[in-house]
Amino acid sequence: MNSMLLPSTLECYQALVNKDASYEGRFIAAVKTTGIFCRPTCTARKPKPENVEFFATTKQALLHGYRPCKVCIPLESRDSTPAYIQALLNELGHHPTVKISDSVLRQRGMEPATIRRWFLRQHGITFQAYQRLNRINVAFKKLQRGESVTVAAFDSGYESLSGFQDSFKAVFGVSPRQSREQQIINLTRLETPLGTMLACGTEAGICLLEFTDRRMLETELKDLARRLNATIVQGENPHFGLLRTQLAEYFAGTRQTFTIPLLTPGTAFQQAVWQELQSIPYGITRSYGQQALALARPSAVRAVASANGMNRVAILIPCHRVIGSNGQLTGYAGGLWRKQWLLDLEAGRRND
Repeated sequence: MNSMLLPSTLECYQALVNKDASYEGRFIAAVKTTGIFCRPTCTARKPKPENVEFFATTKQALLHGYRPCKVCIPLESRDSTPAYIQALLNELGHHPTVKISDSVLRQRGMEPATIRRWFLRQHGITFQAYQRLNRINVAFKKLQRGESVTVAAFDSGYESLSGFQDSFKAVFGVSPRQSREQQIINLTRLETPLGTMLACGTEAGICLLEFTDRRMLETELKDLARRLNATIVQGENPHFGLLRTQLAEYFAGTRQTFTIPLLTPGTAFQQAVWQELQSIPYGITRSYGQQALALARPSAVRAVASANGMNRVAILIPCHRVIGSNGQLTGYAGGLWRKQWLLDLEAGRRND
């Protein structure tokens, strides 16, 4: 990250004290008295303001003689999944109706509280809630295939029909019989060098990828659910694995294009604008006027800018590559500092 984009010392310190995840990727905190450097979200005891200095990258901290913290492990990607967690996810993927209780976790040598914290950080729900939603998803898909409510309930691990119906209605807001008219949008959280992102996907593809501090994100989610006649449920999706892999490669500077299926409901004009955005090559920027010309709508500059702002799939649909006609950065829902970071990455100006 360019040092000019580093937040103020006061802002960095406040974020460190609050363990604010939205600052992940924006700074590294180095503690003078211990000689270690940490993430903004480190859970270790916080230093006094006069005993900490801030850097834009881990590389800068290392060059200043600091060593990485063993608590928050700042040299590792925050979204890397520990092997024992991956084993649980694989088990639930192959046997989604299985119930893994805290006692079962202890029998396997795992601490339930550790599992709980990981799922809360990654998915915003506990491991037990994740399992319940996983079973609900299985039941929903069975109903969509035309199976009866009774079959869907008991095949999904529910012990009573009434319990299944109550749980189903609590999640989807409709009875199991009425749900055949709806679909599921799965939602997960991803950690990136620029902070936490939310991803949404259906069986057709990724329909949302946004930073969690984006203004109006809740409104955007509600609009997406309305357009797709769907219910948003925390849980895994067939496209999330590929999304994580390709995003990690992109942030590492080894990927320039994405092959992830997308689902982008919107007006015909919006979809044309979003399609044209995907034609801008990696490392190249265009103005809104150039985008309007490319769409054969030279007088529609403001409409193009508005459609850019309505893009729900950040990075994959690279609206960050559109700048002002004078070469200045203009509005970006994720914040101008992120837009600059992404442009620096694609221009090869980042070496951290």
